[in-house]
Amino acid sequence: MTVAARRRQGLVAWGFALPFVAVFGLFMLVPLAGSVLMSFTDFRSSDVTTPWAVDLVGLDQYTALLGDPRFRRALLNTGYFVLVGIPLTMTVALALAMALNSGINRFRTAFRVGFYTPVVTSVVAVAVVWRFILQPDGLLNRLLATAGITGPDWLHSTVWAMPSLIAMAAWRNMGTLMVIFLAGLQALPSEVTEAAAADGASAWQRFRHVTLPLLRPTLLLGGVLISVVYLQFFEEPYVMTRGGPLDATLSATYYTFDQFGFGRYGAASAASYVLFVVIAAVSLLQFRLLRARD
Repeated sequence: MTVAARRRQGLVAWGFALPFVAVFGLFMLVPLAGSVLMSFTDFRSSDVTTPWAVDLVGLDQYTALLGDPRFRRALLNTGYFVLVGIPLTMTVALALAMALNSGINRFRTAFRVGFYTPVVTSVVAVAVVWRFILQPDGLLNRLLATAGITGPDWLHSTVWAMPSLIAMAAWRNMGTLMVIFLAGLQALPSEVTEAAAADGASAWQRFRHVTLPLLRPTLLLGGVLISVVYLQFFEEPYVMTRGGPLDATLSATYYTFDQFGFGRYGAASAASYVLFVVIAAVSLLQFRLLRARD
């Protein structure tokens, strides 16, 4: 193929790609660049009509954020949510996937649909159900009362509010990981597990030394996906607790939402990029820990 023919092919390809590139640049890249620039300014809602009056403050927004006790509390709450929620969700999802893959033959499709239904259910509907369960005279406390235990006011307790949201999030999201893990389990070569069983390996040994190493890429995918979701958790505190009580369930994204609501657009942009750096760091760490090894 001549150089001229290659150039013509390139021009044709760019001609087809140009509409997408234009839309992507206009609605994604330009706002993204604007938000990055905004994070280095003191841009407020009052500056919308006079953007030329905005002052460039450099890293002052980031310094102020890191010095804000409320933002640090939001980061700690987010870390708590992630460190407890991810292992819980992944463990339950993997257990369900293994049960559906090997131990449950009848009604397998019904179980899959049942466990995945919370994923596609509206968060408002989920909130209504969980509020009924967690309110002082709700289903959970009634069940505890039958055993002689007085349950707390789950969503208004600084101790129990966050664990309650973690349980709700795990219930909502385990269906996604279950489907991913089930696909990974069904793709594993059965010959390896059968050979380990023939050599006398117990069920735990086969799971620990055969299944888990072979499932590492699938675990990586599920871990990264759920980490991105949990690091940005917003719906649970917004719908259930409004970040309370006493900021016990305030998340980094909820703090960002508050800053935007207060008209502090520069601070909201800076908080967003702090969270972006955290998500990128956690994802890179997971790739290093869970990447496939020879």
